[in-house]
Amino acid sequence: METLHIYHINDLHSHFSNWPKAMKIIEDARKKHANSYEQMLFFDIGDHVDRVHPMSEATLGKANVQLLNEAQVDGVTIGNNEGITLAFEDLDALYEHANFPVIVANLFYTNDERPHWAKPYKIITTANGMKIGVTAVTAFFHKFYEILGWSLEDPFIALQNVLFELRKQVDVIILLSHLGIHDDEKIAQAYPDVDVILGAHTHHILPEGKYIEDTLLCGAGKFGQYVGHVELLLDYRTRSIVRKQAELIDVQLAKEHKYTAQLLDSIAEKEMIHLNRKVAVLHEDLEVDWFDESPFALTLASALKDWCNSDIGMINSGVLLESLSAGVVTWADVHKICPHPINPCTVDLRGDELKEVILHANTKEVQELEVKGFGFRGKVMGRMVYSGVEWKYEVLSDGKEHIRNIKINGEPLNMDKCYKVATIDMFTFGNLYPAIRHATEKHFFMPEFLRDVLAWRLKRM
Repeated sequence: METLHIYHINDLHSHFSNWPKAMKIIEDARKKHANSYEQMLFFDIGDHVDRVHPMSEATLGKANVQLLNEAQVDGVTIGNNEGITLAFEDLDALYEHANFPVIVANLFYTNDERPHWAKPYKIITTANGMKIGVTAVTAFFHKFYEILGWSLEDPFIALQNVLFELRKQVDVIILLSHLGIHDDEKIAQAYPDVDVILGAHTHHILPEGKYIEDTLLCGAGKFGQYVGHVELLLDYRTRSIVRKQAELIDVQLAKEHKYTAQLLDSIAEKEMIHLNRKVAVLHEDLEVDWFDESPFALTLASALKDWCNSDIGMINSGVLLESLSAGVVTWADVHKICPHPINPCTVDLRGDELKEVILHANTKEVQELEVKGFGFRGKVMGRMVYSGVEWKYEVLSDGKEHIRNIKINGEPLNMDKCYKVATIDMFTFGNLYPAIRHATEKHFFMPEFLRDVLAWRLKRM
């Protein structure tokens, strides 16, 4: 018999405050298992990078790779934050100095060749000759990958093809899955050859794992809250797994790895200078108010309308985290105010659909909504502001203000006319605005973020 220990972390999203503690857990585990002559592996399951953090923004994710090198990971896969928040050339160069394999089976160049920096699987041989196959797939945001110049295969098809090749060569199959818990469950049911799924994307927490048939599903939450640990007891004579069990280790119970903390400080000091480049000079303050029309939000709505060449600009005030003071504006200022990995987009809406959106956005419930996910890194939705839209309020018997006489660029709203609305991609994902989500004509601008549009306008003020 031999014991194989597998440690995993996922969806760090550049929350580096937890990373030194996670690395202390990994270092202590390496020493412990080495003293017991037991083998250990360590994997990252994607979304390690998040450009919400200034250090990841300044280095376009290469600081994250430097940390993973220092962590001596045995392999990583990519999440959507690596895959679709970086320009093609930036993702293609992200891992050029990586000392670890990047495993992803469903990503290709448009000529159907695999990226030079990626492999569909890796085979690891244990001390007693057991063959461990490790493969990985990432979330199927194929339309966004295509816009950026990549080709993304359906992860289930890619996995099926890899398993056909892999199962002949190995005794154990481990899947690094950046698909989410629901797809992990489907994989466990459809592909019993997969012994362990190390999960990510939906930030699920499985304290002791979850079994579906004989497949063990694992998930370690988000932001480095936990380090996952899977223990496999292997019989190298029968070339089979005798026992598998999972646990989560709370990083708050660990001390900091001092060198990792120092490395983070060193990288920050060296790289943050890239964010200090001048973007513009403002002659007056730009104020934002999350719950009222404000000059800053109106400026951004106008910028969206012009940059996207649309009929209307529409933005929620909550995307601007702070006001902007007069004087020199640096990229660090722009990033601090608008850190979201959110892309501009245009959506074609009929007049009646646009009215529905305007009325819904004007409700107190929507304005005070605390938004999680969809790339939003703010606190609340805030008031929706527009460029090219105006209306009058009428106080009715209920004592509330109701929108009346909506005009688009000075003309009465035509319920049957199609309007091109410039807004942000997060409204196309959730159920907040069904008319936007289900619109048949959408155009996403990538790799530009909302802050690129903001910087574009500031330079012209």
